[in-house]
Amino acid sequence: MEKNVLLIDMYGVIIQESKGNFIPYTLSHFPEAEHQRLLGAFRQEQLFTRAGNGEMGAEEFLKKLGYADPAGAMKDYLENWLTLDAGFIPFAKGQKDFDLVLLSNDVAEWNRYLMEFHGLDQFFEDVIVSGQVHMRKPREEMFRYTLERLGRPARECVFVDNCADNLRAAKRLGIRTVHFNRDGEPYEGCQVKNFQELARTLAGKR
Repeated sequence: MEKNVLLIDMYGVIIQESKGNFIPYTLSHFPEAEHQRLLGAFRQEQLFTRAGNGEMGAEEFLKKLGYADPAGAMKDYLENWLTLDAGFIPFAKGQKDFDLVLLSNDVAEWNRYLMEFHGLDQFFEDVIVSGQVHMRKPREEMFRYTLERLGRPARECVFVDNCADNLRAAKRLGIRTVHFNRDGEPYEGCQVKNFQELARTLAGKR
């Protein structure tokens, strides 16, 4: 019997921090006189969003921000400013009822680095990242693309994310949803706070 699919987000779920952590990281690495320029690059120019959509690579993105050593900055941020949730690997190793698929908004090179650094590839049947497919959550086309790529109907998928807007978009297509609620964000559907709770919840969604 074919397993159902567990679509799972990276930031705010597998990685404890959200991508919003990169703005304070950047501000801490440049003098205060540069902060307005940097905030403009994030907010008006939307450099992070454009990199996450695959419109530019990680090196170009970091150079535009002003990093003299883009590769070093990427390594430092991903290794030292982001935290793998200690519950994920035991959860993934014990997951027998679902095939895991990563569904993440991210810069493509950052995702590849995190996957290799934490040894996560072994747990996933597929990895779908905005920077590779040039679309992002919560746009419904991202979820339609995912279902088509996997060749699975929505009813056979469960989506776990920390962002309520992403979950609502998936739910409109008939995908079952679980809110990984680290931050007390309101959501009208099923919620969990850790991977132990998620495992118990999924036992009822096979």
